Amino acid sequence: MPRDYAYYAQALEGRRLPLAFADLDLLNENAAALVRRAGGLPVRVATKSVRCVALLRRVLDGHPGFRGLMCFSADEAVHLRERGFTDLLMGYPVVDAEALAELCRPPAPVTLMVDSVEHVALAARAARRHGTRAPLCLDVDLSVDLPGLRFGVHRSPVRSPEDALVVARSIAAEGDAVFLAGVMGYEAQLAGVPDAAPHAGPKNVVIRALKRGSVGRVHSRRQAVVAALKEAGFAPRFVNGGGTGSLESTREDASVTELTAGSGLYSPALFDGYRGFHHQPAVAFAIPVTRRPGPGLFTLQGGGFVASGSAGVDKLPAPYLPEGAKLLPLEGAGEVQTPIAYAGPVPLPLGAPVFFRHAKAGEVCEHFRTLLLISGGRVVEEVPTYRGEWG
Repeated sequence: MPRDYAYYAQALEGRRLPLAFADLDLLNENAAALVRRAGGLPVRVATKSVRCVALLRRVLDGHPGFRGLMCFSADEAVHLRERGFTDLLMGYPVVDAEALAELCRPPAPVTLMVDSVEHVALAARAARRHGTRAPLCLDVDLSVDLPGLRFGVHRSPVRSPEDALVVARSIAAEGDAVFLAGVMGYEAQLAGVPDAAPHAGPKNVVIRALKRGSVGRVHSRRQAVVAALKEAGFAPRFVNGGGTGSLESTREDASVTELTAGSGLYSPALFDGYRGFHHQPAVAFAIPVTRRPGPGLFTLQGGGFVASGSAGVDKLPAPYLPEGAKLLPLEGAGEVQTPIAYAGPVPLPLGAPVFFRHAKAGEVCEHFRTLLLISGGRVVEEVPTYRGEWG
């Protein structure tokens, strides 16, 4: 369902720029594709890739293949619980005592992420404050260490069944305050590393080879940890894995009971760089033309929304529509102004919108208080982002 410049320009005509929008028709298409790619396993939504309550609700209510949320901050999880969301899993450990106490409040404590004895002790202390029994999820590191290279990310120190048992036994030692509810093994090197990136060149070939070599190791380590826990008498209710970039491989791990995905709903620019799948660009932002410094050159207001992570051209927002617009290599996207080169047929008078895609998914919502929801070529609703709802 490809879109052209006129489709969005007409839908947003008369709206004050800058603005951000979500194409509901494309978002629904992406959600259905993620469910298909999951191969029958339930998909937990990674909230950091959405950051909009209304869209989280639409995905969970509109697509039965999704179940539960993986939250990225304590405040976010508390807010979502207050709005009636259930089955909340923290994606990262929380160490602030007051935040932990909020997460452990009855009647439905949030499942907390842990990877150390210290995390377990903090969680147990918070649960005892409220007389609740807090569910915990053990984060297992699935990065692959090669000579001179760590292929993955620095997350959990739990890398072996023995490491996992140390933490699990500390959970059991805390009595009724906490219990082991689940295991998570996030294969970042498979889910979050593009292997057909336009700026990477020959590096893509190396990454594909590294990915192929990682799959078996990832599955073996996760399976070994889960088997060791079960043999020791622990019974995790779920084993979580995957991400938008690795659903097909993660679903083949027999130990995994649920997958996580979020970025594929919006399909930001970085996700154009994967060979194995393609989703539709469902979220974008529009900034206006404010100057025309020369033939084929247009200067836009703001737009310097650079994505987190290691610095590089791939973290810049990407001109989307009109097709053919490009950033200038010596200026890029700026906080105050963004110049582009464009020599196509679409007229761009002063005030005209130029549409961009953020490099990552949910981060675009940190720059806008609302998202305009477009369906059938018109704006059907305006909803707050996390920034607009909670500041």
